[in-house]
Amino acid sequence: MDLGKTMISADSSAASTFEYHSSIERYSTILNMVLKGLPLGEILHALVLIIEAQKIGTKASVLLLSDDGKQLLSGAAPNLPNDYNEAINGVYIGPNVGSCGTAAFIRQRVIVEDIASHPHWKDYKALPLKAGLMACWSEPIFDSASNVLGTFAMYYDTIKSPTSQDLDLIQEAARLASLAIERSRSLHLQRLTSKIFDSLPISLVITNDKNSVLTANPTFENSTDYFDKEKSFFDIKGYLSQSDPQLVSTLYQTIERGHSWKGMLKGVKTSTDIRDIELVVTVIKDNITQQNCYAWMITDTTASKMADKLIEFQTYYDQLTGLANRKLLFKQLEQQVAADENNDNAAPFCLMILDLDHFKQVNDTLGADHGDEVLKQVAKKITQVLPENSLPSRIAADEFAVILPGNITNDELSALALAVNGKLSEEMVVAKTIVSITSSIGFARYPADANTAEQLLNFASQAMYSAKSNGRNCFEYFNQTIQLETERTAKLHYHLKNAIILNELELYFQPIVDPNTTEINKAEALLRWHHDGQFISPDEFIPIAEKSGLIVEIGEWVRAEVVKMISAVQSLNKSICFSINVSTIEFCTNELQNRFLQSFEKVSQSSGLSDFPYHLVTLEITESLMMNQQQAVYDLLALLRKRGVNISIDDFGTGYSSLSYLVNFPVDQIKIDKAFIQQIETDERHKALIEAIVSMSNSLDLSLVAEGVETQEQLDFIKQLKIPAVQGYYYYKPMPTDEFLAIISQQE
Repeated sequence: MDLGKTMISADSSAASTFEYHSSIERYSTILNMVLKGLPLGEILHALVLIIEAQKIGTKASVLLLSDDGKQLLSGAAPNLPNDYNEAINGVYIGPNVGSCGTAAFIRQRVIVEDIASHPHWKDYKALPLKAGLMACWSEPIFDSASNVLGTFAMYYDTIKSPTSQDLDLIQEAARLASLAIERSRSLHLQRLTSKIFDSLPISLVITNDKNSVLTANPTFENSTDYFDKEKSFFDIKGYLSQSDPQLVSTLYQTIERGHSWKGMLKGVKTSTDIRDIELVVTVIKDNITQQNCYAWMITDTTASKMADKLIEFQTYYDQLTGLANRKLLFKQLEQQVAADENNDNAAPFCLMILDLDHFKQVNDTLGADHGDEVLKQVAKKITQVLPENSLPSRIAADEFAVILPGNITNDELSALALAVNGKLSEEMVVAKTIVSITSSIGFARYPADANTAEQLLNFASQAMYSAKSNGRNCFEYFNQTIQLETERTAKLHYHLKNAIILNELELYFQPIVDPNTTEINKAEALLRWHHDGQFISPDEFIPIAEKSGLIVEIGEWVRAEVVKMISAVQSLNKSICFSINVSTIEFCTNELQNRFLQSFEKVSQSSGLSDFPYHLVTLEITESLMMNQQQAVYDLLALLRKRGVNISIDDFGTGYSSLSYLVNFPVDQIKIDKAFIQQIETDERHKALIEAIVSMSNSLDLSLVAEGVETQEQLDFIKQLKIPAVQGYYYYKPMPTDEFLAIISQQE
């Protein structure tokens, strides 16, 4: 006997037995959670942790296929970085879309041993590599009908190939995930069905062949005296005693043959209350007793008519304003387009989209309930000025749409838009508060601009957003330029998401000069984006970043780069104060305010400087941030100012310029907007305005910066007013880091 082989065989058998029991334990754990009806997210979270515990070094992930079968959505990945999970959430499946996107698309296991070099990850590898993920194996999750439900993936921080045991494990994980997903969806459907059964506005009762009630909904229990609740007995013959005997006879003959029956009868609620009812009886075979059961669905026809009207209203009308909703609007658009497709001469019409300006401020100020009251009054005001043959609708929270039949001229549309905004601007009183509303309006025509309902709605919306970008309280007609701008905005937003990862962002610095000595003692950090061989204007991409929320991450990057620049300048034995623009978006919630402070502290601590010179940082905020008057914002700025950070009001004079803001807010500096500086040569009033700002600033002990100085005459005027700091093309344009450091190094 070969003892060595025997021992190897025994070890192998023991390992196999251990793996078998481990597998049984995994199945048992997940199955118990499924049977308890725990939430799907909790089950998938547990599954991921079980697999990770079984395979040391694994970071597992479950992604769920969206209902339309096009995207993968986060299911569970507790040990993958949050940034990575957020980045892949919603990724579209397809060939060469990483491991999971590809696996879901080709319906096969995908093994990627080296993410950095594998073609499946060519366009996506920056995300996992940044997260320290080097290998990814993905297994599609199938349901019992062989439909893809999602993917189960195993990540590793090294280049790694799977063993046969690894493949068995990932396949088992996918089966367990399938079990959890299918069962959870089934339980959800059962609960939903039960809830619907209990809340149906019609009577539903199930009886056996002895008329014993097996189950009934609450509506039935109070519908007739012929239901004995204590005995669970439904006296059907008594209930139908006032019906046509011939119809009742036909009813019984039909259901005795095992067929369903439907008809109009009389139902007795009480001896003095006879109702017209619609009765539907369905025969059900009980699989356990093999006897027939009968489902009686009883509808009061009067109530049915009311219910039909209610259902129609809920389906096609907005419950708050009583206007048509988005569904009815789209249905009407499709009907008009379809009718025109059958005729040689298309009947033209116009779609107007109207969105209330700054309505969020109304909700924030008055509360959502009073905001709803404003919306109801807005709906009434709109309908008062619309043509009678129009179809007004509310299609979103504060967005309305109107179908305007006929070939309406631009002059007529202009007059209508002015009438609408004129009516809306009339003051209304809500919650003892005077409210005045304006709107941004967009128009698109059929068939001149679009030939489908979806296009028409999209193009009218584009025109409306163009009106918003042009200052609000105005209107725009759709044109191809708007469409091209919309497409470009979408494209820029897509690429802006990866601008930091791809090192496309860069800071330029514009010196701020002492006009008396021409010495540079300050500079403003200005963000630049170099994409696809060209610079994208900040005026174009900053609004996109703010609207999408990307400005938060970009702002953190900017502050980190400025801290690096402070260290670089100090290494030259120079001391320069840097101004950083801060978006209002970064302060709009308490969570973002805390994130701002934490990120600022983090980059300061990582600067390499033992005592970070906070006094060399100036945060430039806008007047709109002060308008919010949030105590949390005030506290945050006060804390930063206490540490030495300077607070500056950027573009002063272009907003509300309330003196109370300057007095009550923690502010150190005012930057006079270039719009005033550049008009002093042609408008004496601007000189007077600047003089007033200087006088006020001196009284409040606020420092001043004049930006946009480009000519000698402008500079002479600034010197005359003894403004201590100047920023503008007269001295320097914004410049890249190396050029700026070269200038600073030469300064004495």
